[in-house]
Amino acid sequence: MSHRLNSMIRTAVVVFLPACFTAPAWADMSMEERFKVMESRMDSLERENRILKGQLKQAEQKVAATGAQIEKIVSIGGSSKVAWAEKTSFGGYGELHLNKLKNKKTGGANKDEVDFHRFVLFMGHEFNDRVRFFSELEVEHALAKDTQSGTASTGLVGLEQAYLDFTLNDSLSAKAGLLLMPVGIISETHEPPTFYGVERNPVETNIIPTTWREGGVSLSARMGNGFAMDGAITSGLKTTVGKNYAVRDGRQHVANAPAKDPAYTARMKWAGIPGIELAGTVQYQSDVTQSADATAGAARLYEAHAVVNKGPFGLRALYAGWNLDGSGPKAVGADKQNGWYMEPAWKFSEQWGVFARHSRWDNQAGDATDSQYRQMDVGVNYWPHPDVVVKLDFQNQQSPAGKDEYDGFNLGVGYQF
Repeated sequence: MSHRLNSMIRTAVVVFLPACFTAPAWADMSMEERFKVMESRMDSLERENRILKGQLKQAEQKVAATGAQIEKIVSIGGSSKVAWAEKTSFGGYGELHLNKLKNKKTGGANKDEVDFHRFVLFMGHEFNDRVRFFSELEVEHALAKDTQSGTASTGLVGLEQAYLDFTLNDSLSAKAGLLLMPVGIISETHEPPTFYGVERNPVETNIIPTTWREGGVSLSARMGNGFAMDGAITSGLKTTVGKNYAVRDGRQHVANAPAKDPAYTARMKWAGIPGIELAGTVQYQSDVTQSADATAGAARLYEAHAVVNKGPFGLRALYAGWNLDGSGPKAVGADKQNGWYMEPAWKFSEQWGVFARHSRWDNQAGDATDSQYRQMDVGVNYWPHPDVVVKLDFQNQQSPAGKDEYDGFNLGVGYQF
């Protein structure tokens, strides 16, 4: 702007001087007088120039101050929030089930119900390239309390995951917080579009037991050639004699959980060929009742599975078994708890797939009494979108004497995003 002002002044002088020479008053002056007039007028123009420069400088200072204030406001109320939002992600999954199952046991109640089984919200945040946070908040069975009658329902609100993930180097990472246990096929990946069948398979539900979360720390190593290993030290189960030491009823959900006896878990996984995963997990806990039952002791879990996806063909196979020490578990046959299933599937298009699954499980396999469950499931999945699924399956169940036995069909819809 200063350069433009000087140019304007020079232009004015050039235009003004010839006019002066042609004016009558100018013609009557001597040369000396003419120079004095010109000098006076140039001094006047210079004074005006200095005044204009001062005003211009003040204006520039005001503009700079205003710009700095705007940048400060944007930084506090705008750009920092934008950066935070860009590093935070949201998602979720959910599933609605209709169960129409007839109880074949005399006098047993049928299961005719519709249930929004799970509604889960995911939130993650990336603090930087090496530190991240992941979490899942779950509502089971639509509500946790009947607000009209004030009576408790079967619903549950709880954290399914909440942990920090630290990238230590290219092949090593660590987690700390509320973790899903690295065991089985669907414990860590259990969104409805990722598996066949309306309900999660009964072996991983009753024996592993999915979804199983504990508080603690874990370390994951990628060793090349498709091999990976996970190790974890976490809180453990707390089974009771009142539940016949069933492992599923020993989950504490990390809610003021007694932690006298931690659990140690190790998993080896191989995925060296695309579409194939082989894995095995072991866990040890010195006291499966958290020292609350002198007749119980240590518990050991062994699990192995295979997942094969080649073209349209799919196969899942899994075995899991527990050994519980102590006279208490042995007295009710709970010193041995095991199960297995095999599930072939055929996906004949991107949208349609069929499956069949045979399952057997027993939470009191240590005695001579027949306490094993057997179940056959066949069904179809329809994916109108890769992240949305509609499911239908038929089940035929054989249960031990005196236990409920359900046959019928299940219909469900699920999603993930």
